[in-house]
Amino acid sequence: MDLEAAHGAAAAPGKQRRRARESWGASLLLAYQSLGVVYGDVATSPLYVYKSAFAGDDIQHSAGNEEIYGVLSFVFWTLTFISLVKYVLIVLRADDGGEGGTFALYSLICRHVRAGLLPGGGGGAGDELAAGGRRDARAMSRLRAMLERYRVLQRLLLLFALLGTCMVIGDGVLTPAVSVYSAVSGLELSMEHEHHKYVQLPVTCAILIGLFALQHYGTHRVGFIFAPIVCVWLLCISAIGVYNIVHWNHHVYRALSPYYMYQFLKKTQTGGWMSLGGILLCVTGSEAMYADLGHFSQSSIKIAFMSVVYPALVLAYMGQAAYISQHHSFENAYHIGFYVSVPEKLRWPVLVIAILAAVVGSQAVITGTFSIIKQCSSLSCFPGVKIVHTSSTVHGQIYIPEINWILMILCLAVTLGFRNTKHLANAQGLAVITVMLVTTCLMSLVIVLCWNKSIFLALGFLIFFGTIEVLYFSASLVKFHEGAWVPITLSFIFMIVMCVWHYGTIKNNGIPLWMEDGEVDASASPHKETDTQIISPNRKKARFVLPKNAQVDSEVRRELQELMDAREAGMSFILGHSYMKAKSGSSFIKRIVINFFYEFLRRNSRGPSYAATIPHASTLEVGMVYQV
Repeated sequence: MDLEAAHGAAAAPGKQRRRARESWGASLLLAYQSLGVVYGDVATSPLYVYKSAFAGDDIQHSAGNEEIYGVLSFVFWTLTFISLVKYVLIVLRADDGGEGGTFALYSLICRHVRAGLLPGGGGGAGDELAAGGRRDARAMSRLRAMLERYRVLQRLLLLFALLGTCMVIGDGVLTPAVSVYSAVSGLELSMEHEHHKYVQLPVTCAILIGLFALQHYGTHRVGFIFAPIVCVWLLCISAIGVYNIVHWNHHVYRALSPYYMYQFLKKTQTGGWMSLGGILLCVTGSEAMYADLGHFSQSSIKIAFMSVVYPALVLAYMGQAAYISQHHSFENAYHIGFYVSVPEKLRWPVLVIAILAAVVGSQAVITGTFSIIKQCSSLSCFPGVKIVHTSSTVHGQIYIPEINWILMILCLAVTLGFRNTKHLANAQGLAVITVMLVTTCLMSLVIVLCWNKSIFLALGFLIFFGTIEVLYFSASLVKFHEGAWVPITLSFIFMIVMCVWHYGTIKNNGIPLWMEDGEVDASASPHKETDTQIISPNRKKARFVLPKNAQVDSEVRRELQELMDAREAGMSFILGHSYMKAKSGSSFIKRIVINFFYEFLRRNSRGPSYAATIPHASTLEVGMVYQV
């Protein structure tokens, strides 16, 4: 026995090292796949950031290069603070059972505070005791007590989370349109006599249809297909960036100093502030990193971004700025962008790679939208939809057919409606920055209520990142008439759907539990007579037998015995169908919401899957009209 124990002790470190290698191997594999799913959006942002910043009459490219250097400085520090520091290093740690996104933050708060609006909420005394020894424990306790006591604050918090969720869905509509249209716009410099006008829109629509048609293959397969494309794209923009830096302006690195941001705003003033709406597109896709957390892991997303994506993007933006700083004879400011900095002999190959990369970029927000919808549906804030799990190993990899086709239709509609990058980028910018603001506010609550950190740390997080994002939000909001109205309209529609469904579901919880569950064992207590007890006459010859010699836990044995008793007495199933109707005397708005909107959503939403597996001979369906 001693020899065996010694041998086992000697083998233990080897097993641990092998597990560590396997863990690292799995993380590297997921990091590779994440390039094809998570990072396509942020990786393709160099296609349209400079073009969007210089679009219109906000700023002009002058011989002094203050504008291009200032834009580069803003892009670098925004990418560093928002994408790297905020999301990769901080927000990714706030997962709710492996899931990410704005609604995951809200769900996480509900699990630590008795908010009372969603299932699973329950604060614990342990949280308060953990903070009891700190000076700010009283402030933390007051904050917790306010959220638990005041129903108004709970509803505002829910509406705030739903706003962020709706903007993520809006981003899922706009990002594919912006990415693909911007990539295809390279035809403008590659074709002669303005032939691109007749090709650009049909090609964009065809690519978008193909993209959404691929979604049913699942994240696992799509990731393996798309990851090499993103790798080639990142290598391409990095190489072009290094070439432009060396060949045109190797002193461009000086523009990374924050001093150039000050010089930029000092010279351009209001125009420079308005151009921030285009500059913020450099961080589009950062929220997708967090929303797609359920598809991968924290370590894999961090490895991919810090080692591959971030350096490649910095080189790409510096290279574009180096080229533009030495060229001032553009036909118009709209030509300032990615393709002008690509050597002419490489434009066609780069155009093909860019289009493929833009398709990948759209994949990130589409999968993130699926994850968000799944979270909302599970927490009774979205009608029931069909959720297809596309991976046997990663639970979060899903596909939702109804949402996929709705996104495709809306995406084609905005593409055909706007037909230019400027308005599409304005719309996407407002959606992106609104989600980021919501994430910042909710994250500050998570820091205090869930992580039990100092309230001053949470305030520092809120003030620092909130100030940056409010600046960008204000610049995006002024573009309301130039496309920014689209995400507001889409969010308003989805918000109505979510609020109506949530309101109706809460009212529907007043139905007796057996009706809500949809299944009842009417004979679990065979000696008790009830009016609803129905015994199926078709008893199958089957037996439940308790193992005699096996070691069975007492709790397991008790449950098995209950199953035996139920089988011997006979099993029946009662399916409850509830119909809601507003009471007489209800307000006009309530009657519209309950009698029309909610009933319409209920009739057209997907029901529970267990109804299809219950034997018909043992089933009784009961209808119930519930007045609220």
